[in-house]
Amino acid sequence: MTKTVVETLQLVEQILSEFKLQEEDLKKIMYRMQKEMDRGLKLETHEEASVKMLPTYVRSTPEGSEVGDFLSLDLGGTNFRVMLVKVGEGEEGQWNVKTKHQMYSIPEDAMTGTAEMLFDYISECISDFLDKHQMKHKKLPLGFTFSFPVRHEDLDKGILLNWTKGFKASGAEGNNIVGLLRDAIKRRGDFEMDVVAMVNDTVATMVSCYYEDHRCEVGMIVGTGCNACYMEELQNVELVEGDEGRMCVNTEWGAFGASGELDEFLLEYDRVVDETSLNPGQQLYEKIIGGKYMGEIVRLVLLKLINENLLFNGEAPEKLKIRGSFETRFISQIESDPGDRKQVYNILNSFGTMSSVTDCDIVRMACESVSTRAAQMCSAGLAGVINRMRKSRCEETLKITVGVDGSVYKLHPSFKDRFHAAVRQLTPGCEITFLQSEEGSGRGAALISAVACKMACMMGQ
Repeated sequence: MTKTVVETLQLVEQILSEFKLQEEDLKKIMYRMQKEMDRGLKLETHEEASVKMLPTYVRSTPEGSEVGDFLSLDLGGTNFRVMLVKVGEGEEGQWNVKTKHQMYSIPEDAMTGTAEMLFDYISECISDFLDKHQMKHKKLPLGFTFSFPVRHEDLDKGILLNWTKGFKASGAEGNNIVGLLRDAIKRRGDFEMDVVAMVNDTVATMVSCYYEDHRCEVGMIVGTGCNACYMEELQNVELVEGDEGRMCVNTEWGAFGASGELDEFLLEYDRVVDETSLNPGQQLYEKIIGGKYMGEIVRLVLLKLINENLLFNGEAPEKLKIRGSFETRFISQIESDPGDRKQVYNILNSFGTMSSVTDCDIVRMACESVSTRAAQMCSAGLAGVINRMRKSRCEETLKITVGVDGSVYKLHPSFKDRFHAAVRQLTPGCEITFLQSEEGSGRGAALISAVACKMACMMGQ
């Protein structure tokens, strides 16, 4: 007996209801995140904590800096960016930052080959960029935004703990990344660079936004992956000597869940995404939120609905059976559909399926379920960070700005709004402003380099 449209939609809603998170669930996730953050900061529990809370050696946010030309590199996803940043003094002594940049896409074999191949490719891109801007003869200070878990020993020295987001280049884990970059530049020998700072993209975003708003003390990325940093009281950062002032901590919260903290919230689709990934059992929180995985979760949900005979007359198009075929950008496009279903229809058409109006609506429902859960999950993490800051600063009302960057946050039509609403619901007593970073990573790294150069000059190095 064929089901009516109403019956079909009810059954679909039943399957998708697993993605719904209640406020109680979010509070539970938030408290667990705070507990892991605390364990990550403490010397005795740091090793076993899933949230590593890595010190960045970026201290209380800088006021002014060196002026001049800086080069910025940004490596954190499938694209690599080289940027020339001119830092000058504005009219009233404020900063004036001008940028030129170019994107290079990283070939698969450089991502998964050897570290030498990867860094040789990077220095080739730098060389190409310097040629285009006739800057080969200059020895510029360089800031490197490197968006992977790094244990810093100083601003310009950091050991890669583990690759994430589809990178696997051998010979990098356990090594000093700045050293690998310097070696590659030396091997080329056609330009010189002074690598002064390496920062995480969350940190670069926070610093970049700080120049627009001095209340910005949190940086967050929701793009290929998901992570956040914030200014922590130095006395709480047990991995670093000293008690005065604050230091920026890179939470590396994408790894949350490694000790089972998310087990009760993981669905069958999440488990498949994890098992088929390059790093099973790791980065479980990131795999629920990040753009690298969101499309794949939707694809698995659609296959389940087809299997239950609720979508495409129970027949899966061949292309949809291919892992990774449903791209995360499709989710943004489908949810941006104005209501005439044209965008949905065109995307489904590209999979070689003739879809009905109901099919289009069901696919949209699936996308909304997955992206809404991602926004809510992410909100629990940020609320955990902000509530912690309010508590440690003993402030009745914490006024704070969060600098945000990343393709999911910027390009998805409603992620932002759902995310903001959920964060505010979980943070009573906090007045939060969200600031979308423009060119965040590159500019932030250059500003940090400018400050590092100034500090070095002041110390007479």
